[in-house]
Amino acid sequence: MASSISVNSISTYSKYLRCNRNYCLSASAALRGAINFPVKCSSSSNLSCERSCRFGIVRASCTEEVVDDHAFDNVERKVLRVGLICGGPSAERGISLNSARSVLDNIQGDDLHVSCYYIDSNLNAFAISTAQVYSNTPADFDFKLESLAQGFRSLSDFTEHLASSVDIVFPVIHGRFGEDGGIQELLERSNIPFVGTGSTQCQKAFDKYDASLELDRQGFVTVPNFLIQGNETDESGLSKWFEKNLLDIKSGKVVVKPTRAGSSIGVSVAYGVSDSLTKANGVISEGIDDKVLIEIFLEGGSEFTAIVLDVGSGFNCQPVVLLPTEVELQSHGTVDVSEKDAIFNYRRKYLPTRQVAYHTPPRFSMDVISKIREGASLLFQRLGLRDFARIDGWVLPPSSKASTSAGNKFGRTDSGTVIFTDINLISGMEQTSFLFQQASKVGFSHSNILRTIIQHACLRFPDLLSHNIISRPSRRRSKSSSVTEEFIKQHKKVYVIFGGDTSERQVSLMSGTNVWLNLRASDDVSFRVYQINESYILNLEVTPCLLAPAMSYTDVSDSAKQEVDEKFKTVWTLPYSLLLRHTTEEVLDACLEAIEPNRAALTSHLRNQVMDDLTRGLRNHSWFNGFDISDELPKKFSLEQWVKLAKESQATVFIAVHGGIGEDGTLQSLLEAEGVPYTGPGAMASKTCMDKVATSLTLQHLTDFGVLTINKDVKKKEDLLKMSISDLWLDLKSKLHCDTLCVKPARDGCSTGVARLCCEGDLAFYVNALQDCLPRIPPNSLSKAHGMIEMPNPPPELLIFEPFVETDDIVVASKSRNENVHNLLWKGDSRWVEVTVGVVGKRGSMRSLTPSVTVKESGGILSLEEKFQGGTGINLTPPPPSIMSSAALERCKKRIELIANTLQLEGFSRIDAFVHADTGEVLIIEVNTVPGMTPSTVLIHQALSEQPPLYPQQFFRTLLDLASERSM
Repeated sequence: MASSISVNSISTYSKYLRCNRNYCLSASAALRGAINFPVKCSSSSNLSCERSCRFGIVRASCTEEVVDDHAFDNVERKVLRVGLICGGPSAERGISLNSARSVLDNIQGDDLHVSCYYIDSNLNAFAISTAQVYSNTPADFDFKLESLAQGFRSLSDFTEHLASSVDIVFPVIHGRFGEDGGIQELLERSNIPFVGTGSTQCQKAFDKYDASLELDRQGFVTVPNFLIQGNETDESGLSKWFEKNLLDIKSGKVVVKPTRAGSSIGVSVAYGVSDSLTKANGVISEGIDDKVLIEIFLEGGSEFTAIVLDVGSGFNCQPVVLLPTEVELQSHGTVDVSEKDAIFNYRRKYLPTRQVAYHTPPRFSMDVISKIREGASLLFQRLGLRDFARIDGWVLPPSSKASTSAGNKFGRTDSGTVIFTDINLISGMEQTSFLFQQASKVGFSHSNILRTIIQHACLRFPDLLSHNIISRPSRRRSKSSSVTEEFIKQHKKVYVIFGGDTSERQVSLMSGTNVWLNLRASDDVSFRVYQINESYILNLEVTPCLLAPAMSYTDVSDSAKQEVDEKFKTVWTLPYSLLLRHTTEEVLDACLEAIEPNRAALTSHLRNQVMDDLTRGLRNHSWFNGFDISDELPKKFSLEQWVKLAKESQATVFIAVHGGIGEDGTLQSLLEAEGVPYTGPGAMASKTCMDKVATSLTLQHLTDFGVLTINKDVKKKEDLLKMSISDLWLDLKSKLHCDTLCVKPARDGCSTGVARLCCEGDLAFYVNALQDCLPRIPPNSLSKAHGMIEMPNPPPELLIFEPFVETDDIVVASKSRNENVHNLLWKGDSRWVEVTVGVVGKRGSMRSLTPSVTVKESGGILSLEEKFQGGTGINLTPPPPSIMSSAALERCKKRIELIANTLQLEGFSRIDAFVHADTGEVLIIEVNTVPGMTPSTVLIHQALSEQPPLYPQQFFRTLLDLASERSM
């Protein structure tokens, strides 16, 4: 790709020559999911490669990645080889894949090389390419496993391979086999170094029932509980337990939870003995666990979680507890009956629901915070944990039943009682996880905390003591005289802006966070830039910026919004730690909380306290070079002030604001007026593409070139509310000449408000949803099965009706329940296939990336959650030959490029269209000038399928270069 979109200053990774054990993918494979590495091994690495191939890897071939780096040829490097293992048999497999992706993004470098491995639900082991880690969803990952992974014949073969191919293993398997001691025991038997707690200690700490018994023996306050195992339904015993704990046997409120599952999977609230047994049996029958705990519901308590980091030497444990986080459950708008007994469930943990808020440090009294930190540290030591862990619990008010019955056990304070309930041996490591939230509060970046954990684990293994991976070689080199003599160092400011006030703001936050982290990480590996006859190192200073709404628009019309002067909109420049949240509302609340004087003073005091504790341990290690996140406060600007700041700073703006002023040309116009370079298309192109009708009109003359547009009928919302539904339905069918319609907002994206209408009743339901300002249409509310439909808030002023283009479903069918082998079933009667395609380049010479077909597991339209938030879509990049021939695919790409250049796109965009499988004709759906840039979005897949592949850091850096280039 670099040669096709070459610029005067092109970013190039500084990498080493290595045998990377990522395996060659067949160029003719139906699913070319990521990379085609050249098969070539240096003589120094051939032996280990041959050993790897002999150790039972099916279809494995060994490869080498060669990257030119003349500047640092003479620098000796001792590379630490890390084996990253993800997956596992538990329901947390999807979280494990997300964690692996985040770890990979933040630790890979010149001095540390990552090889990726996967354990499936049947405990089969696979070597996978790093590219496959970026799969959209678990279903997407599994589908590609057969074509892209190399299986081991047995776990014994797997560990034999690891013993010869990696220096240390980093397990990121959550739940069973990852935290119960399974993978640890496997590694211990083969004397393979690994990060984290040993197998025996994992077994004791992972089982919630066994852990509660151990905590009780250690003198900690515990939650009264009752154990149900397998088919042993002890109704009489449970009834006696209810009575003993003063709970009504018919209505007493309890929590039902698996003993060996995390991420709140299978956790529910129950009332009385009968309901408790029903829900416990449900957990068992669903295969989540065969042991279930019934616990007292902790009324009036506040939940917390605390990360513990071991900073001791070797086997000398010295745990330091970071700043704990208070988890506050909230409710916004109408609360579903099923949500009346709110718990911190799976959805609240990982999706942007606005039903939870985090406070780091917690809003507890100082004695309670001290007790949490003291208790978590004691638990870490007494349970024999290693390197790092996350410990969860509750703070109960002094008046609670548990507090008054605690006696002299550890946890009591004058302000309440601290109870520890869950021990997480491998904490979640997604981009915004508690590990990174708390670490960033005390001076650790994502990379620094992960590398510190790995480096600490190396202390237990004499052969690994010579490695130093904390201060990256590239940063050390940039300070050396030899480098500064050859290169001129340049600093470039980058503002990544995201948020806004549209229904796409949460996806925008995910995109902005991912771009910001990857651009920061790209700066950790020095980029050499060539311009004229001058070479220099370009260091990025990347600042995340939240575009906050100027006012609440809940009851304001679209037209009224346009009248709001843009100078009343505000932008917050954010310190590192405040960005790591799930919703824009959380980020804004965190900003307001951070600048409150008393709160700021408390945070600073506690931060210094924890950093002192950390320093006392870490200063004994020669490899630790300090903290890399400063203690800053957020700053608030008007939008106008922020644009001027960007100009004064000579910054380039990376736009990640989906919808609204981020895509309608407004933000682009403001930046253009001040001469500030920015990513993506210009103001006029953005304005055209934001309006789906204007897009069609601009392209309608391309029919003879194989570019088609869909007939549209635009209706005002106020007219829809006045008209007879019967008359409206007949009018639409007559104008559009179809029986099934698609309705969508005229100026919203990300599937917001998009629905398939098959009958008059569907139209009536949709219009009522607009009238009632429903935030979402529940699954299967319309006649055709569908998922959750997020609705724009406020409802759009203009809606587009168009014929629903019928395509034949692409179905994924398994050959066997116990095999990772799948078939694609496609009737292909209609011959039209829906694709999404990224385009990248300069204006007038945009180039099409490889199109992707998305297989939807339910409904006819991908929901917002399916697109961006861990849904069920499977991305096929490129479309397999069984669906579209290579000739048709090439014609499709040429037409996509014609569309992009006709619309005067530049930088990058995404085009959604239907493509005829035989002719390659393109029927345009819409153009997104600020496409989704979340960690596993389809745009990432398409960049990875380029030759050579563009990994996220390179891809976003390339887009930044294009923005800077056009301003020269």
